[in-house]
Amino acid sequence: MQNVYRFSLSSLAWMLALVACLGFTSGAALADDQAASPLKNGRIVIGPEYEVAPELKDQGAPKGKQFEFAMPLSESKIFDGTDSTLDPRKDVRKQRKIVVYVPAAYQDGTAAPFLVMHDGPSRLNLVRNALDNMTISKDPNRRLPAFIAIAVQNGGNDSKGSQRGLEYDTMSDRLARFIQLEVLPAVESHPEIRAAYPNFKLTDDPWGRGVMGCSSGGAAALTMGWFRPEWFRRLITYSGTFVDQQDDDAPEEAEYPLGAWEYHSSMKLIENSEKKPLRIFTHVAENDNRANDPESTYHNWVMANERTADALEAKGYEYRYVFSKATRHCDRKVFEATLADTLAWMWNGYEADAK
Repeated sequence: MQNVYRFSLSSLAWMLALVACLGFTSGAALADDQAASPLKNGRIVIGPEYEVAPELKDQGAPKGKQFEFAMPLSESKIFDGTDSTLDPRKDVRKQRKIVVYVPAAYQDGTAAPFLVMHDGPSRLNLVRNALDNMTISKDPNRRLPAFIAIAVQNGGNDSKGSQRGLEYDTMSDRLARFIQLEVLPAVESHPEIRAAYPNFKLTDDPWGRGVMGCSSGGAAALTMGWFRPEWFRRLITYSGTFVDQQDDDAPEEAEYPLGAWEYHSSMKLIENSEKKPLRIFTHVAENDNRANDPESTYHNWVMANERTADALEAKGYEYRYVFSKATRHCDRKVFEATLADTLAWMWNGYEADAK
């Protein structure tokens, strides 16, 4: 699968070759195929036309409650904004915003499943509508559990030398520990949430704990589950940055010299590691970042996501991979068209897994 790229081809010829080689569902057949099996695993092609999924619109369903608070970086024991790898020219936030949405279907006192959303509150409006509409759906293939959406803002700026890059692009369990040990306790103990839900609590069941992100936030979703599957197992990554974005001064360079590229590089981290208990959604856009770069740059987002999907399939993971035609990096219309399906697929089987 790694040899499907021939960068001298025209973009149209390249796309046709890619679809043929990978055995994707055709765009024309997608609607019928999805209607027949909305929770299917594997590879899917969508586009080039897009519509907003009905469940992602405000349909007048009962609304939940939203809460917002801030966590000062200086008070964190894990990401305090003073890491030695940070570039002083890149701004670091003084505090990060946390936005929590509790759907109307949540019953106080139950151990709630939840979805951590990186780069919060990005796309929270879509997730809110999905929760409002799909927690009360009569269709078992479209029904969502009443999970709590926890949107966590990044620490600031982007790429190597930034606080966001440190948090999202580093191949370690630091972000998972930050969420588990600092963010989740802050959510559970927040006075306004407690006032509205005196017995509010989040589940300890790792199958009830999801993570979602786009770009480096998407790579971070996989990394959280990869390094800490005992905490997080349902992972959603759009336009995942499975490229060499880890800071050059990071101590993790010794073990993972190409950062998240190592998931699918000659190291074959996914294929050569013991299979982990994870359910993984990935996506890439046809015109995603640096789509025509040669492999030697370690920065071709399309290649990186294709090879990550190959590795997940080869290892036998429960996975879904969407390739979106005529779209770009973290394209909003992809979220609007797919997120309802993605959430339905991601949470499929949760009730059976929950203890």
